[in-house]
Amino acid sequence: MSALHRPHGTLTDDSDPILLTPEGAGWSHTGLRVLKVGRRLPRMIETGEFEAFVLPLSGSLTVRVDDEEFELEGRDSVFSRVTDFVYVPRDAEVVLTSPTGAEVAMPMARCERRLEPRYGAAEDVPVEVRGSGQASRQVTNFGVPGVWDHADKLNACELITPDGNWSSYPPHKHDEASECEVVNEEIYYFRIAGRDGVTPSREGFGLHRTYTADGELDEDVAVRDGDVFLIPRGYHGPCVAAPGYPMYYLNVLAGPAQERSMAFCDDPAHGWVRDTWASQELDPRCPVTDHEGRRR
Repeated sequence: MSALHRPHGTLTDDSDPILLTPEGAGWSHTGLRVLKVGRRLPRMIETGEFEAFVLPLSGSLTVRVDDEEFELEGRDSVFSRVTDFVYVPRDAEVVLTSPTGAEVAMPMARCERRLEPRYGAAEDVPVEVRGSGQASRQVTNFGVPGVWDHADKLNACELITPDGNWSSYPPHKHDEASECEVVNEEIYYFRIAGRDGVTPSREGFGLHRTYTADGELDEDVAVRDGDVFLIPRGYHGPCVAAPGYPMYYLNVLAGPAQERSMAFCDDPAHGWVRDTWASQELDPRCPVTDHEGRRR
C-alpha cells in the first residue's frame, strides 16, 4: 500500500472515520479530523495548537466555542448543497451537538495566532466552475485567501467532479518558494457518490495521480469513498471520476509561509491544455450545487 494513500478505515479513531495529525502524515502543518456527532450527544474537541473549520458533511449541528454559539444548517450530503461552516481558533474548547446526528469534517492547520471564532454563511460562499469540456468541475471556495481571510495558516476548498470528468488538471505542484508557487502540504479527502449521484457509497471509485519530475514519487491509485491522499510534494492530478460515480474531495492546505496562499505551478509538459478550454463548451452539469441545493 502507498504511504501517501490512506484508504477508508486506516485513519479511524475509535468510532470516528478520520484522525490525521501532521505527525501522522509525516509533515509539520496540515491535519484533518472527520468525526461523528450522535443524536443529542455532545462532542467536545480541544483544538490545541490548531485552527480549524467545522464543516458539516451531513446533518445540522450547533457549535459552541468561546461562549459563542453558532447554528449550522448543514446538508444531506456533500453532493446536495453548499454548506455553512464555522472557523474555530487554536487553544479552544469546541462543543458540537446535533438534533439528528451529523458527520463533520475539521480541516486544521498548526498556527501561531489565536483569532476569534467566526461563522461563514453558505450563501456567501463563491462557487466557481473551473476548466471546460471533460475537465469541467465545481470549486467551492469557502476557505481560500481572498474569500475567507479570517485564518492564520489554514486554506480549504471543496470540489465536485461530475462522473466521467477530470479535475486537478493540468497537474500542478506547490513544494517550493518561487515566482509562481508557495510551499503547502495538502490533503485530499474523497467522497464518491453512488448510483443516485447524491449518496456517498463504497460501490464507486475514482483515480488519482501524484508524481515528481525525478520519478521518486510516481503514484497512480484508485480512490473510494472515505479515502485520503497526502501530497507532501510533487505534481498532483488528475483526479478522475469514473463514469456513473461523481467525485467530491475536500482540499486542506497549510505551509510555513507568513501569508496564506494557494499559488501553484503547472507541470510544463501539460500546462498547454489550459489554452484549449476556450474553444470547448462547459459541461452543463456544472455547477452541481449552490447554497440552495442541487442545480440540476
